Amino acid sequence: MTQFLFGLVFMEMALTVVLLFGSPLRTLLMLGLDRLKRGQGQLIAGTVATTMVVVFSATVYNLLGVQRRLTDATMISPTDQILLANSLLEASLMGFSLFLGILIDRLHYYASELYRLRNHLEETKSKQRDYLEMQGIGSSKTPHQSTKEPTLKKT
Repeated sequence: MTQFLFGLVFMEMALTVVLLFGSPLRTLLMLGLDRLKRGQGQLIAGTVATTMVVVFSATVYNLLGVQRRLTDATMISPTDQILLANSLLEASLMGFSLFLGILIDRLHYYASELYRLRNHLEETKSKQRDYLEMQGIGSSKTPHQSTKEPTLKKT
């Protein structure tokens, strides 16, 4: 179980780093996360996260039970020490994995909002530029003005 959790934590850390810095991998990851959040992917991710929370709480409960036995006993057995260390490692890895999952979800949300706002800003700038060009052309050439430029008389 701990090997799987270590692999999961390292993979989530790598995804977090990829989401933090703009690169071609980031756009690929953004597309993958967008597709994952559509349809049944969101339901499956929620089910896996809920299962991890239940296993995390069971591990913490087990950890507290072993710790309670250690405080009640006068002699600490090596088996209890190993159980305590193993439960503590599993609980910390699961908690960190859940935290990184939430962090990846929020980073994806903020990055997609940033893309959306940048596209909206570019669209607004292009519309404003088109409007100003249209206003500039309309004010310089009106139909009632002659095309000749006035000449200045020398005195």
